[in-house]
Amino acid sequence: MSTDERNSPDEQQERVDIPGAPGAVPPPAEPTEPREPPPAKEDQAAPQPVSATGRASSQTQPRAQSGGRLTTAQGLPLRDTDHSLKAGARGPTLLQDHHLREKIMHFDHERIPERVVHARGAGAHGVFRSYGTAGQVTRADFLTGEEETPVFTRFSTVVGSRGSGDSVRDTRGFATKFYTSEGVFDLVANNMPVFFIQDGIKFPDIVHAAKPHPDREIPQAQSAHDTFWDFVSLHTEAQHHTMWQMSDRGIPRSFRMMEGFGVHTFRMINRDGETTLVKFHWKPRLGAHSLVWEEAQLVNGADPDFHRRDLYDAIEAGAYPQWELGLQVFPDTPEQTFEGIDLLDPTKIVPEELAPVRPVGLLTLDAAPQNFFAEVEQVAFHPGHLVPGIDRRPVAAGAAVLLPGHPDHPARWPELCPDPGEPHPCAGQRHAPGRVPPGRSAPGRCALSAELPGRRVPVRGR
Repeated sequence: MSTDERNSPDEQQERVDIPGAPGAVPPPAEPTEPREPPPAKEDQAAPQPVSATGRASSQTQPRAQSGGRLTTAQGLPLRDTDHSLKAGARGPTLLQDHHLREKIMHFDHERIPERVVHARGAGAHGVFRSYGTAGQVTRADFLTGEEETPVFTRFSTVVGSRGSGDSVRDTRGFATKFYTSEGVFDLVANNMPVFFIQDGIKFPDIVHAAKPHPDREIPQAQSAHDTFWDFVSLHTEAQHHTMWQMSDRGIPRSFRMMEGFGVHTFRMINRDGETTLVKFHWKPRLGAHSLVWEEAQLVNGADPDFHRRDLYDAIEAGAYPQWELGLQVFPDTPEQTFEGIDLLDPTKIVPEELAPVRPVGLLTLDAAPQNFFAEVEQVAFHPGHLVPGIDRRPVAAGAAVLLPGHPDHPARWPELCPDPGEPHPCAGQRHAPGRVPPGRSAPGRCALSAELPGRRVPVRGR
């Protein structure tokens, strides 16, 4: 008697239903027409969005893809996203399935390596409203007219990793991305008005000194430890920043109560081609407040996310954080000093008693991110992201080196001239459209429009 004859029909059916056993019926064919998604079950309905504190969210939620057709990342329509391309009815999977590889690649890259510095951060969307008072020093549109510019601002600690605490003693980052009509302007700032070093070649050294000790990987988020003190003791220039960091400014009460400083000196160019040196200042509407050491220890133990939670709870409650943007303005002299202070040295400050801060606009943060990873972790700020009318680094000796592609490079001057006619003796000075160039009775073309890229050219007002 055969094995099949000895087994009952129930036993045969049980053997056939063993998980993983090949079925007697061939699998269905791959779909060739788009299919509408099945309706949601009763327990699958989207819940009412609420915040961490239980309040109903009034912000617009991100829209899900609608319709009966999904697409690739490039927008190409797909017939089906549930089956990979196979050779034959049961495989193997083929590498020529570009949608499968794209989908898996995106999954593999959902997490990116954290930043070496400023890894622990929080950010929010907002708007910058210009007062229209900066027209004398710059031709940047977002500062010269009374207009509103969308912004995104990210606050951060410098040394700690993503999982570290908020209320540690450390320098804070205050980076703002302006989405202006002339392009993106990134104002990368700190909550201290000076920096540790004078020469950028030492930046890796100060970061390595402030990071945790290599043998034990502690302390994790605070910069006041042995290797940091070694660096500071060997570099006199770092001691100014150290005094700020070890003061109450090293532990802010809140991001909303934290000042921001551009640290470096910038050059601004107005519509007449005149140049001015400036320093950027963010002044919080709530004033600058800090935690004392004992408060910081209690807060960090009770809530390591204290600053992040405070920022988002304030936005949710409608108490939108605000900062006023101001400028310290200095004449652009060949020495590039002011009252004996070297304006090109980031370890020096200019007291506000000598150069008052002039307000030029108001920043308001009014929207928390909907996707923290996509909006806060993947945002990138670049000091080279400039707009016409703002230059990051002035140079000495009465000349400016403007690289090709810079908004104020001579190669772009012809587009500002109203008449492509013969050159005129403007002595290298820029003029705005419709203005009469020096030495001419009618608008003309600047002779320097044909200058070679990278050549040193005189700058008006120098």
